Amino acid sequence: MPKVDLPAWVANLEEEDLHFIKRLVLASGSLKELAAEYGVSYPTIRARLDGVIERVRILDVHDGDDPLEARIRILVAKGDMEPKMGKDLLALHRNSRRS
Repeated sequence: MPKVDLPAWVANLEEEDLHFIKRLVLASGSLKELAAEYGVSYPTIRARLDGVIERVRILDVHDGDDPLEARIRILVAKGDMEPKMGKDLLALHRNSRRS
């Protein structure tokens, strides 16, 4: 099979998100079936999918951006970093690149 360059939004997703997407595809998109596979409720799977969708959107909109900027945006989207901290770090990073 020939090697394919992955789009940035795919290449920058965490392995856990890629595994979730694979399981969703194998479940034919059925969140109910996926919830049963994971042993969690439908709302839990829906929230997980919403998080993956948000990360894909961020990576897709900022395709080609600096990898550090993409990572900071993902951390904020996941709730692992406060939005103000993310904004401050992005500003510092941009200023350091201009210097």
